[in-house]
Amino acid sequence: MRERPVGIVLAAGEGRRYGMPKALVRDPDGVPWCRRAVDVLVEGGCGDVVVVLGALAETAVHLVPPRAEVVLARDWAQGPAASLRAGLGAARGDVAVVTLVDLPGLTAASVARVAQGAHDGTVVRATYDGRPGHPVVIGRRHWPVVTRCERPGEAMADLGVTEVDCTDLGGGDDVDR
Repeated sequence: MRERPVGIVLAAGEGRRYGMPKALVRDPDGVPWCRRAVDVLVEGGCGDVVVVLGALAETAVHLVPPRAEVVLARDWAQGPAASLRAGLGAARGDVAVVTLVDLPGLTAASVARVAQGAHDGTVVRATYDGRPGHPVVIGRRHWPVVTRCERPGEAMADLGVTEVDCTDLGGGDDVDR
């Protein structure tokens, strides 16, 4: 049996454009985005899930479901690369499925499609209408390269990212306002 990938939710930013850290946001029905992201990763096939917090972490931690491991990105203000380093640093296994907390439309089907057949040498990214999106799947072999860069997307492009179209599954747009 193949090992299930670890899911990583990047939720450390202060959400300047949104007006608050997105780790604190809830759906209209009251479900925290942190909980929703964890649920989608698990339903999409991830085993363990790591949620990376930063801004107002002491408040956001209460919105993360107990089945997820919470990791603090102390240098979260340096940007998403710092959060990704914290998440991958805490991850166990050979494959990580990375997503953002501010994708409330992300589906478990997208996670499963992008992670299908993933292995330690994998670099895969979901696309929506030709635009790069999440989740992004990174095999352990590439974690050192990705975590050394301040722009992980550029590092992944250099590694030869495989794009998987998830347009028909929806959920590719982040919420910034």
